[in-house]
Amino acid sequence: MTNNYILIEEFNNAVLDKNLKWFSPPEKWEVNCEKSNLIIKTDKETDFWQKTHYEFQADNGHFLYYELNGDFRVITKVKSKPKNRYDQAGLMVRFSKDTWLKTSVEYIPDGISKLGVVVTNYGYSDWSSQEYLEDLDSLFYRITRRGSNYYVDYSLDATSWKQIRIAHLFEEKDCINVGIYACSPQGEDYEAEFDFIKIENIDKNTIVY
Repeated sequence: MTNNYILIEEFNNAVLDKNLKWFSPPEKWEVNCEKSNLIIKTDKETDFWQKTHYEFQADNGHFLYYELNGDFRVITKVKSKPKNRYDQAGLMVRFSKDTWLKTSVEYIPDGISKLGVVVTNYGYSDWSSQEYLEDLDSLFYRITRRGSNYYVDYSLDATSWKQIRIAHLFEEKDCINVGIYACSPQGEDYEAEFDFIKIENIDKNTIVY
């Protein structure tokens, strides 16, 4: 591990890093040391969303996070086995239920799934999305924080990154929760496998897109 990394969790030990914490932990989850991944099976009707359009509020998705201050870059790799409409798993950064950002592919069983980002400010969520036609077996997500601005990218190989969104979170405090999440707004037992969580420091020379 280089000095630039704040956290590298590769799920090759039965016990999670002591600095990782659960928000709304799932009933079913395990670390598979042989495959070096974390497997989450979602609880019923879990989601993160606030008010806009759908006129409901949900703040019970599964979120495994690390608490930190300052600028950072977080990356994960997800393998999904969706079964319910809107099943999703990816990255999340969060100050509170009213201020957060998440990125994932939301599964559409009878149509084209949606790759996107939900940004929530002042207790209202928005969802920017695009059609996603690729395989869900190996999808990387990356969020970079610089000040109050967030740069969100995805990749199929962790080498060639494509930007999804640049967003701003309106929050005066600096301390933020950063990590992986999964939820099933309209079902349960969606299985998501995470290969790792990596969080690193960035500086003014770090390239963001």
